[in-house]
Amino acid sequence: MGEHNPEREHEERLKGGSSASGVGAYLLHRAKPHLPPWLGVGALGVAGGAAHLAWADSAAAGVGLTLSSVALTGVTWWAGRSTSPQRRVHSAVTVACGSAWLTAAALAGPLTGPLPDAYLMGGPALALSWNVRMVMRRNPEGGQSTDKGLLEKVGLAKTQLGTAKVEPNRVTVPYALPQGETNDKVSKALPSIASALDVPVTAVRNRPDPESARRGVFTVVPVDMLREVIWWPGPSSPGGSISEPLVIGVYDDGTPLQLTLPQALHLLVMGVTGAGKTEGALDVLAEVLTRRDVAVWLSDPKCGQDLGDVFPACDWVVQDGDGAALMIEALKGVIPARQGWLGAHGYRSWEPAAAEAQSDPRHSCRKDGTACGCPGMPYLVAWFEEAANTLRAVDDDAFTGIAQEARSAGISLVVSMQRASGYQISTDTRASLPAALCFGVDERDAGFALPSDVLEAGANPGAWSNKRPGYCYLVAAGVEEERWVTPSRTYRNDPVALEWVAREFAPIRMGVDPVTAKAAASVAGTAYTDRDRPGTQTTEAAVSTEEQRVEEPLVDPEDAGIDPEADLPPADDSPFLPADSRTELTKEEAREVMERLLEQWEREGRMVVGPRDFLAHSEEIGRKPTWIKNQVRDFRREGRLAETSETGRYRIVPALTPA
Repeated sequence: MGEHNPEREHEERLKGGSSASGVGAYLLHRAKPHLPPWLGVGALGVAGGAAHLAWADSAAAGVGLTLSSVALTGVTWWAGRSTSPQRRVHSAVTVACGSAWLTAAALAGPLTGPLPDAYLMGGPALALSWNVRMVMRRNPEGGQSTDKGLLEKVGLAKTQLGTAKVEPNRVTVPYALPQGETNDKVSKALPSIASALDVPVTAVRNRPDPESARRGVFTVVPVDMLREVIWWPGPSSPGGSISEPLVIGVYDDGTPLQLTLPQALHLLVMGVTGAGKTEGALDVLAEVLTRRDVAVWLSDPKCGQDLGDVFPACDWVVQDGDGAALMIEALKGVIPARQGWLGAHGYRSWEPAAAEAQSDPRHSCRKDGTACGCPGMPYLVAWFEEAANTLRAVDDDAFTGIAQEARSAGISLVVSMQRASGYQISTDTRASLPAALCFGVDERDAGFALPSDVLEAGANPGAWSNKRPGYCYLVAAGVEEERWVTPSRTYRNDPVALEWVAREFAPIRMGVDPVTAKAAASVAGTAYTDRDRPGTQTTEAAVSTEEQRVEEPLVDPEDAGIDPEADLPPADDSPFLPADSRTELTKEEAREVMERLLEQWEREGRMVVGPRDFLAHSEEIGRKPTWIKNQVRDFRREGRLAETSETGRYRIVPALTPA
């Protein structure tokens, strides 16, 4: 559908067929749009004379004409109820005057008494009034119309509308409020406009002009094109760079929903149960894991219930609170190491060239300026699924430092949770997550995910709750601001596709770089270096394990010689008072036992401990609880233990590694 242009339509009417030429053609060309009212006045005079000849002496005709005049005026008033009050009154007055004169002329004669003067003065006056109205409605300078019955119904009667732009399933109209009024008034009127147009509340939004407090653009999307489920069509850029947009769904006008992680920086994914938040996560991860220059760290407290198919494609996966706390601490250690490497190679921030082998002398860490050939550094995505569990286990401010410092290190933080309220996540952390992918939420929680100006412009995730799975708003750098208030829907995915992504793109995905791996190992120790990747166990290994389990003896070897049919020995009724075999070790011996425990836990990958873990071995340590707690404090002071964001829990600093 083409754009509606009143000025062009007016010119086309002016240029209609005319047989005159020269000056006459020009005058006729300009006069044609204004002729209808004058033709109506002329026709009224002829009708008055003809009616007098037919009904001059008929009383019945007089009654009929009078009733017809009243009825026609009433019908005109009724028919004008959907127009502006000015147009309604103007039309009714014109019909009333014309029908009254026609009735009088039919009964008394058009040349009787004041009727000729009324015709000669009133007729041109009415015709000119319609000509003036036509001129006022045409405003070529502003392209604006003052005939806005719909806006009058919603309290925006004085708002001026610009030329409408009509696209497939999308209409945009510029507006200008009267001086002294602000766009806040438009935001409050959006639900009423949606009601007047009989469309969903989310189908009407406004985009304020950043240069003006009273101007903006209305957008109306009359048909919901998101009702039908759209299955994931496959990777948008297989083997491409993470710097290219990830296509994770479609907007309500059919355009792709795109997210560029390095531009978005850190992302909050929020939605109530059943709103499609997990499907959105799968779409993002499916796109990320088809790119060549990115590694993923994943914290999944749901233990692979939804994301298990992507585990084999991730560099590091943790599934409990202690593991998530350790991953957070590892990120804190990784950030400065990556920043140092990027700075040494001449990068102010991560870019795709940083993921390649450093063969360019401009990006060399050598002092002589020759190419260093260092291995590249992939982009790192740290994804914390159901982050509310992690924050409860550590601290609601755990992500703040990471989010503030990770940008220049080529790290994006993704935090997924149902409700990003102040009770679950600190305001500092929320402010450090500039991008948001917001699915249906409780109406009271929309402000936790979306900026206030986006909500005022018409975004309303509370209208969906969990009734529209997959419907979402994306607010992120790299996305046009007018799209921030545009509803979209993520693709539907399935485990088969995710398993295919994890397997098929394994050859092109970069492994983690040595700098990141070393920094992570210095914090997490064997929890990182000996990490398992769930889901990678082969079928043969699983079968072998099962066979070993079946072949194990069903009786302990030490009980093999006992006859189960033999009688039990006679009971000894003497009291049993075991001697207290616990002996108190010297301080040096107890210290050595605690150091051995630390080494054992480090080998097991258990890198976050506290006093209660040592107290569980108090008999082995052979000292009182107070001494054990003081020794834990000494370990912390000596750098063998480092504080975490959780009170009473400490991270084991791997041996021979500075804290």
